[in-house]
Amino acid sequence: MSGELSPIDKAKFVSAKRAAQYVEDGMRVGLGTGSTAAWLVRCLGELVRDDGLKIKGVPTSSRTAQLARDVGIEVITLDEAKWLDLTIDGADEFDGDLNLIKGGGGALLLEKIIATASDQMVVIADVGKEVETLGAFPLPVEVIPFGWQTTQALIEETLISMDVLGRTSTLRMNGQTPFVTDEGNHILDLHLNRIGNARQLALVLNQMPGVVENGLFIDICDTVVIGYGDGKVEVRDINEGTVATERLDFVESDNLFSDLTE
Repeated sequence: MSGELSPIDKAKFVSAKRAAQYVEDGMRVGLGTGSTAAWLVRCLGELVRDDGLKIKGVPTSSRTAQLARDVGIEVITLDEAKWLDLTIDGADEFDGDLNLIKGGGGALLLEKIIATASDQMVVIADVGKEVETLGAFPLPVEVIPFGWQTTQALIEETLISMDVLGRTSTLRMNGQTPFVTDEGNHILDLHLNRIGNARQLALVLNQMPGVVENGLFIDICDTVVIGYGDGKVEVRDINEGTVATERLDFVESDNLFSDLTE
């Protein structure tokens, strides 16, 4: 039950629960990937089951799609939806301008496509994801398998002229074999430590042959919902320029996530 959660899981839970309030009947909603997004899907599933909420979810990964179906959310494709009212997703890092690093879960390509096809993007995160400058979390870059080592060398050579502190990269692995995204690609994780000009870096990376997409989300996020381990939630709206705080109480008998495996 929620009363038995660790402080970081409590923070993820309250951010997800608060963000679920943005979802209204009849909406087409982008559903993110990752541990915090999984809490959001569970919260929405409860609203579907107990309150009769009717929504259509567009998942950003196959595992999110399966979880959504498991909790009773109707799943459709982006082509079927055409356009989304809202996307709610997690982030690996966010800064004061609500720019993000995403892709730790390997779904950055679909996450960016779906987020940019939405009227609004809400990010849910625990307070530990906030940084002064992006870059401590390795930046994922999705690349096609063909010639990936050449692409990697080109990226590292290009980083010499970028405003970053580190310039090494590693191929993401899944055990003894390269990690493969839902779209059949590989991921290079760039260990940059600090990104001085995220906007420039995002543009330069996406101009390289072999690069499919990068994990910098610039000017995409509208609102971030930050959860704390004590149940406090902070909501920052970049468009309105507002910051609001509230507290969500835990219900000890509420066993919403007893079977959540993430």
